[in-house]
Amino acid sequence: QVQLVESGGGLVQAGASLRLSCAASGRTFSSYHMGWFRQAPGKEREFVAVISGSGGTKNYADSVKGRFTISRNNAEKTVYLQMNSLKPEDTAVYYCAARIEDGLTYYNYRGYNYWGQGTQVTVSS
Repeated sequence: QVQLVESGGGLVQAGASLRLSCAASGRTFSSYHMGWFRQAPGKEREFVAVISGSGGTKNYADSVKGRFTISRNNAEKTVYLQMNSLKPEDTAVYYCAARIEDGLTYYNYRGYNYWGQGTQVTVSS
């Protein structure tokens, strides 16, 4: 079992940066495959980025590639999403998610068992 708490969202102008954090509880954080997803009003939750338990494998949605960076610190039980060059279309509630690491990469939100409460990111033009 793992509990997740996101932080770091806010209101920024286009071109700015934000860093989201997701703090996890539980003893074996490195055993969890972690993802960031986002959901805009009226839209389905969409994949943003994913990182393996060791941190050695990372993947990104095409829409954020080159602008966002996912990372994790297993000693601190935290996963991060550094977001640069933000655009108005990045506006959404951002969620971190976890599932037990099994060597596969999961891009669909249905593949994750544990979710944080979400943090709002609003980018003005």
